[in-house]
Amino acid sequence: MPSDYQPYDQGLLPVSHGNHIHWEISGNPDGKAAVVFHGGPGAPSDGARWYRDFDPAHWKLVIWHQRGCGRSTPHAGDPATSLEHNTTQNLVDDADKLRDHLGIDRWLVIGGSWGSTLALAYAEQHPHRVSEIILAAVTTSRPEEHAWITRGLSMFFPDHFEKFLEGLPEDDRDGNLALAYHRLLNSADAATREKAAHDWSKWDLATVTGGNNDFTGTPYDDPGFRYTTARVVTHYWGNEAFLEPNEIIDNLHRLKGIPGVLIHGRNDFGGPLHTAWAVAKGWPDAELVILGDAGHQAQEGNSMSQAITAAVAKFR
Repeated sequence: MPSDYQPYDQGLLPVSHGNHIHWEISGNPDGKAAVVFHGGPGAPSDGARWYRDFDPAHWKLVIWHQRGCGRSTPHAGDPATSLEHNTTQNLVDDADKLRDHLGIDRWLVIGGSWGSTLALAYAEQHPHRVSEIILAAVTTSRPEEHAWITRGLSMFFPDHFEKFLEGLPEDDRDGNLALAYHRLLNSADAATREKAAHDWSKWDLATVTGGNNDFTGTPYDDPGFRYTTARVVTHYWGNEAFLEPNEIIDNLHRLKGIPGVLIHGRNDFGGPLHTAWAVAKGWPDAELVILGDAGHQAQEGNSMSQAITAAVAKFR
């Protein structure tokens, strides 16, 4: 991260239903605005990762934490925090309320994984507020995408999947696995919640890494991170992200005239390439960059990280 990349302003913005979203703004106050839609759902925004891509002399970079995670309040890591109003539509509304609060007319929207779903949902509803879009590890949260990542991947990871199922009561193993885990994650018993977060996270990590689910040296090493992300992601996946089945794909026509870059790894197990392909087909103004050696994650120095950096430079 550049040493001179420090937030020059930050705060907690009251949104709706008692939620406050944390935001920070860095770089050049008079620069071109960009906003990060982080992944998860439920994972905090990794500002340091995005700072590597945006020249602080040129960009006004906005980082925000979605409802219930990171430094936003109330926190989903507290089982007493209701997730009733933690929905895609409310997150879209939060993002535009933040844009208005910061006095930004239009901004570049960037996101990865779940952040790409949310970024697309936002852009489809507020296209006049979006200058460009950069998406990595593209998802649209269709029911088949959730079914693939919770059950379909068993063909590649039968060993991990068997343990994943064993974490559930036998009566729950044939239905909606995300909702079944969500029930355990909201149990009144702390030990039940902790075990469910551990078992869900073992599967989750395996799917994004291509089979490695060792927590060591990852955010999953933190029980609080495991619980928060597991609780929020099962809430979203179990409810099909509170979207109509093909809502994102069906509304891509609203992005006409907005230039974009879609970056996707051919070896992405958790989000197969066909989703990015479908988005590119429905959005002719976007360039699809297929990375033959990449999976789901952008890590410092890898081809996905380099492609994101190049996309940011393209829209400088």
